[in-house]
Amino acid sequence: MSQLNQLFSSLHTAGHNVKNRFASKKDESKLLARSKLLDHGPDMFVDLSIRFIGASGLPKMDVVGSADPFFMANIDDEIKFVSSVKANTQAPVWNEKWRVKNVPKHAILEVQVMDKDEGTPLNDFIGKFKVDVNPGAKEVELIGPMLKLRSERGHFWLEIESKPASDSDPHSLAYDFDGPIRYSRHTSPTAGKLTNLNEARLYATWKMYLKGVKRHFGDVSQHWNRDYKSAQTIFKGPSSIAVRQGIKAAHDILYSRTTENGYGIIEGKADILSILHGGGASRPNQHQSEHQVALSHRVKPAIYTYAISMDDNSLRFSETGAAFFVDFASKHALHAKCATSVWYSGEFHPRPKGGWENFSDDKRDEDVDWELLIDNNSGTYAPDKAMLPTLQKMLEYNFPGFNILALDREDEELKKSVAACREYALKKRDVPEDELQPTLSPGEESLCHRIWDFRKPGSDANQKPPSDDDSNEADERDPGNGLGDLNHQEGKK
Repeated sequence: MSQLNQLFSSLHTAGHNVKNRFASKKDESKLLARSKLLDHGPDMFVDLSIRFIGASGLPKMDVVGSADPFFMANIDDEIKFVSSVKANTQAPVWNEKWRVKNVPKHAILEVQVMDKDEGTPLNDFIGKFKVDVNPGAKEVELIGPMLKLRSERGHFWLEIESKPASDSDPHSLAYDFDGPIRYSRHTSPTAGKLTNLNEARLYATWKMYLKGVKRHFGDVSQHWNRDYKSAQTIFKGPSSIAVRQGIKAAHDILYSRTTENGYGIIEGKADILSILHGGGASRPNQHQSEHQVALSHRVKPAIYTYAISMDDNSLRFSETGAAFFVDFASKHALHAKCATSVWYSGEFHPRPKGGWENFSDDKRDEDVDWELLIDNNSGTYAPDKAMLPTLQKMLEYNFPGFNILALDREDEELKKSVAACREYALKKRDVPEDELQPTLSPGEESLCHRIWDFRKPGSDANQKPPSDDDSNEADERDPGNGLGDLNHQEGKK
């Protein structure tokens, strides 16, 4: 048996070595491409506004129905865009915009059109194309797989606007996302089925693409915290590989891209408030009282767990009391898909100016000045409190007109505000106690437990779960020892 274990260990090590070599080659290619940017003067960069209009003549991909198309775009493999999914159509209309600053004039835009297959780990490839970023309206023929007999894959329409780069030093902020701020709300049917509750709302997660993240944070990120035992379980030692695989599988389920996702654009304060309405509760409708349902259009007194990903500069979050957190080693690692570093992480909550303790539901939300309190309460990544002012400025840059307060997790004002928020939820909104912390309902199994069953050898469900189409898999290279600079007590996030 020991020889067999040694064989498995050797095979695993060899696989990681091959994967690391491929990852290193990819990193080298990116570094080479980045170095070439230095050969370009500032007048060789442009600010782009791309409108992805739609497609027509797409082939029928499903036995029942036609196709559920979406597309993935990238510029020079440096920045990416993933569209919404259009259900049951061969002529989708997207009209989705993408603004990117400081793009080299010679850059190439690549687009792949896919058919979303619900409940399966892979999506069907429809076709792709590449175009330059010169301005103008473009109609492009999609190129399908080489071995497919059907050569007609449809056409794609887009429009590109271009103007000289406005930044004085475009090299330092090349391929900088500039909006619009899109968000998606994921309510995973797969998670509900796995945990014996056919209610997708129980597992709601949000992803919001932020602009100007690197413009504010520069090269300062937050590495996993080596002084936190739960983080060590995820990132340190041979057994951590299996732990990460389970968390990543859960992340893919919770953030899977489906036709049922909600999509939108943040254009003002009202859009932010609508996301924070009680209608986005983590618990199913059948668990809500009549009072809760009646107030579902109001801003909900709730605490949210968040991580700002370095992979795509997205703010990923859910209610802290969401049931899917049960049994997982880290809430923040789940949102970050076990990334070894994030831009920032913690918790946030909305409050009316003056605090929840001085609020009454007699006041309309529209007549209240709302604030968003955000902190660094994350043991997994232990964010440096010195970066809280930067976090606040970055969020103000994305949400002008919305009052943002970034406070340290030990700040007394923060603790008081969190307590008042929870108190209002319990006493004024009939929110049950078990909704404020991750708990399971009767008959429900934890997502963590079901993921492990899902991955057991010989299990009927032993297959890769549905993946998130716009998230890059974090590799399994050595996560390192960690550079966390705060000693958070165990039992925290």
